[in-house]
Amino acid sequence: MSPDWVTEGLCVRRLVLVLLGAAALSSSCSEAPPQAEGAAGGAVIGGASASAKPVPAPAPAAAPPPQPRALSQDNQRLDGGVVAAAGENAQYNYAPSVIVDSGRVRMWWCSQLVSNPPPGDDILYAEASTPAGPFSGARAVFGGAGQGFDGRHTCDPSVIRVGGTYYLYYTGAPNDHSSGNAIGLATSPDGVTWTRAKGGEPIVGSSYEVGRSNTYGAGQPSALYLDGWFYLMFTDTNGAGAHDNGAGQFVLRSQDPTFTTGVEMLGANGFKPGHGRERSVVDAFSADWMWVDALDAFAIGHETAGGTTITFWNRDFTIHPYEPVLVPGPWEEGPGLARRSDGHAPISLTDPCGRVPIDLIRATRDKAEPTDLKRFGLDLHSVNGCATRQSAFATLQGFAMPSPQRTLDLVLGTEVVRVDRRSVAETMGAVVIGQRAAALDGVPVAAHVTPGAAAVQAEGRGTAFLLGGSRLYPVSPVAVAANSSQVENIPPAKWDSYSVGPALAVAR
Repeated sequence: MSPDWVTEGLCVRRLVLVLLGAAALSSSCSEAPPQAEGAAGGAVIGGASASAKPVPAPAPAAAPPPQPRALSQDNQRLDGGVVAAAGENAQYNYAPSVIVDSGRVRMWWCSQLVSNPPPGDDILYAEASTPAGPFSGARAVFGGAGQGFDGRHTCDPSVIRVGGTYYLYYTGAPNDHSSGNAIGLATSPDGVTWTRAKGGEPIVGSSYEVGRSNTYGAGQPSALYLDGWFYLMFTDTNGAGAHDNGAGQFVLRSQDPTFTTGVEMLGANGFKPGHGRERSVVDAFSADWMWVDALDAFAIGHETAGGTTITFWNRDFTIHPYEPVLVPGPWEEGPGLARRSDGHAPISLTDPCGRVPIDLIRATRDKAEPTDLKRFGLDLHSVNGCATRQSAFATLQGFAMPSPQRTLDLVLGTEVVRVDRRSVAETMGAVVIGQRAAALDGVPVAAHVTPGAAAVQAEGRGTAFLLGGSRLYPVSPVAVAANSSQVENIPPAKWDSYSVGPALAVAR
C-alpha cells in the first residue's frame, strides 16, 4: 500500500515521488562517493631548523572507485495492454510480485474484492504462460486477519520460494487511516494457501528514529534469497536515512525468514548486527529488486519521471557497477520485476552468459486509485555473465554445454556432470546451449552418465543413477529409460549407505 495518500474506506495511500527530478538516470541514489582523505603535515612553530626531522610525505590518495559501466540494451517490449484485473468492479490493481516458477509466471498483487471479508486490501493471485499475460483466474488468496496489526488490510506482496516453502512478505494495517504500518510474513506449500508466521505478529515495524509528517511507517517489502540469506528491502518513513518526505529503501538480512534472530542491517560501511535504518539504497517508495547472477549485482526497480529506473549495486553495496537503465513508459505505482522463485533475475534460455531479460509489470492509470497492470521490458546484452568460475556456475545452473569429448556437461550446484546423450540431458530438464563457458574449463567432472549406466530404486527413496560405484544421483524414471539403463531394486538400508549427489532434474 502506498504511503502518501488515503482514500476514504481504503488504506491505499499512494506515494508522491517528489524526487522525480532528482532521481534522473545520472544520479539514482543520494549517496555520494567517499572523498579520499590526505594526511595532514605537521608544522614546526617558529620555523624549522636544519636538524629538524623532515615532515613525512602525505599518504597516497585512495584509488577512485571504478566508473559504472554502460549496459547495452535491445528488444524493448512496449505496452501490450492490460495483463491482469481483479474483477468484481475492483477499483485498484497495483504492487505486483511476479515470479517465474516451474514453467509458469505467477503473480500476486494488491486489490480489493467485496467477496473476501473483511473489507479492505486483499492480495490476489493469477497465472500466465509469459509476463505478457493474460493472467487468468484472479482470486483473493490472502486478506485481513480481522484483528491485530493486519486486521483490515494486507497489501504490497513480495513472494519468493526457498526449498519447498513459499514466503509472502506484505504490508499490514489495522484500519482505514492507519499510521505506523508494519510488515508481516505468511508461508505456504503452494503459493495459494497461506498461514501467518510468527503467531500473526509483524516481523518488521517502523523504527521511529525520526518523526516526520509522513507517518506511514514500515511497508512495501521486497524479498530475495542469496547465499543462505533472506534479504528484505522496504520503506520506513520514520527511518533516519529516509528523505524528508519519507522516501527511502532500507535493507535487512537474516538467515531466519522471520527476521527474529541474526538480523543484520545495511549501514554506512556495510552490514552489521542490528535493525537500524541509517542508510537508504535509493530515494524511492514502492520499489522492487532482484539479484542478477550474470552481473553479480543487485538491481533495484523504482519509478522516476520517464518510467522504471533500474539502479545497480554490487554485492557489498559499496559501488554502482553499472549505469542505471530506464524501462520507459507510463506508471502510477511501483513495479513488480519478473524474477525467478528465489528473487534472482531470469536467465536467457538462448544466451545465458550474454543476455539478461528484464520484464516488469506496473500500474499505469489512476482512476482515484492505481490500476491497469501492464507489462514492459527490455534485454541487457553483452553482459559477459560467465567471465569468472563463480558467475558461470551461478548463471548456467541447469544448462548443458558442450564438453571437450563432444558430449555434454550439465551444470548443477558447483558440480559438472557429464551426460553422453543429449536426449537424456533434455529429459532431465536441461537447456542445451551451443557454446562452452571457458571459465568452467578445468573443473573436474563429478560424475559421468554413460549409456546404460547403473540405476537403482528403493521403496520410499525413489530412483537414481549409481555413478562411480558409490554415489547416487536422484533422477526421474523417464531419464533412466532414455538412457537405456536397467533399474535394480535395492533395500532402503542399502540406498542409505550411499552418498547422494544433486538431483539430475532442473526445475524452471
